[in-house]
Amino acid sequence: MKEKIISVGIDIGTSTTQLVFSGIVIENTATSFSIPRIKIVEKEVFYKSKIYFTPLITERIIDGKKIKEIVEGEYKNSGVQLEVVKTGAVIITGETARKENAQEVLKSLSDLAGEFVVATAGPDLEAIIAGRGAGADKISKDENKLIVNIDIGGGTSNIVVFQDGEVIDTGCMDIGGRLIQIDKESMKVRYISDKVKRLTKSLGIHIEKGKLVSFDTLRKIAEAMADVLAQAIGIQERNANYNMMITNKGIKEGYDFDGVTFSGGVADCIYKEDIQELLKYGDIGILLGEALRKHLKFRRLNIIKPKETIRATVVGAGSHTTDISGSTITYTKDIFPIKNIPILKLSINDEKSGKIGIESAIRQKLKWFHLEEESQSVAVAFKGPKNPSFKEIQELASAITCGCEELIASKEPLMIIVERDIGKVLGQAIHKQLDFKKDIISIDSIKVENGDYVDIGKPLANGKVVPVVIKTLVFNS
Repeated sequence: MKEKIISVGIDIGTSTTQLVFSGIVIENTATSFSIPRIKIVEKEVFYKSKIYFTPLITERIIDGKKIKEIVEGEYKNSGVQLEVVKTGAVIITGETARKENAQEVLKSLSDLAGEFVVATAGPDLEAIIAGRGAGADKISKDENKLIVNIDIGGGTSNIVVFQDGEVIDTGCMDIGGRLIQIDKESMKVRYISDKVKRLTKSLGIHIEKGKLVSFDTLRKIAEAMADVLAQAIGIQERNANYNMMITNKGIKEGYDFDGVTFSGGVADCIYKEDIQELLKYGDIGILLGEALRKHLKFRRLNIIKPKETIRATVVGAGSHTTDISGSTITYTKDIFPIKNIPILKLSINDEKSGKIGIESAIRQKLKWFHLEEESQSVAVAFKGPKNPSFKEIQELASAITCGCEELIASKEPLMIIVERDIGKVLGQAIHKQLDFKKDIISIDSIKVENGDYVDIGKPLANGKVVPVVIKTLVFNS
């Protein structure tokens, strides 16, 4: 039986805030003799809000009161009544992705988004969310191509590499459309970031807040930014400017990309060639888009327009899919229910890379969930081997315990989700290797993906199974 629900997505970024309302049709696709499996079978975005500049109290702290005013106003404009919205997601990205901001948003939107997924995304996770939202992963999978997506916002450019639809690398650069802001009437500089100021000095350009700047100078700076992004994806030789503009890390060199997609606010300025007012937004964003569109190295690479650009980060919101774990599970303490745990999913290639490869993959992907000096609770997920031997289970347990040192050091339980039915024996092996000193939750028969969040409910059937709610961000792909 089909059911139509209304979903709202709220994207709060460094520069902009926006809402999207979607109609989602869900259906139980399992047979009458099987455990229910609810899936999205149709989706239609029926309302997109105007794009607001994110209201901030300081450069890093969101003004929760004004965010609530924006959300309430857009509910009214859309004609959607609060009580008919069944699900949703609040995605907090860029400089606004801080723990105190997530709490502030939750507090201010508690009566509007009490059951929503609230995801604070650091630069790596933001790159993945944006790439999937743009549809770059689908292009990569459907056309069997190596695709790089560059999501260029106000403050950063988040980079993700997809191979056959799976994430294989991420990076981030301090390149964005609002890192230089100009008064359009006087041509005086209203703001320039420290890193961009250093970039201009390398070009022999002296630029200061409050001083006049010429149009030609701004264009040269935009071209230098485009050069840095070309270096970031390895299509131009890297130099000191590239090293200076890295946010947290870059992607590896040596990729032979089949194409590049752009998303984020600047992307529209890359795909549109007839923009008349180049300082329309009082920043360098349109000029940066123009520089990228004309850049010879990018033109040779094959620029592909994705399904979404400025609204790529999230165009829908959480579809709650209920499932039941397998009966071969392990949990050392009943601390359920647990809510809103993000998924770290290993790829098939990660799983095939052996003990050292699995350890390295977990360590690298844990960085996706870092917010400044903080980290989040994370569930490590993978398909798992078919009919593994005792030795294979022990080696897999060892790889997980070594790769998950950061999670093991935290106060939270170590959470493992396996698609195949090895949760119990794997959980017991991990627990033993940790001298029974760490709480473990190891469940199986659950399929999740990167970008999903899970709730795990109180155990059922005398503790043999647990209900799992998979919250999938609904992307426009």
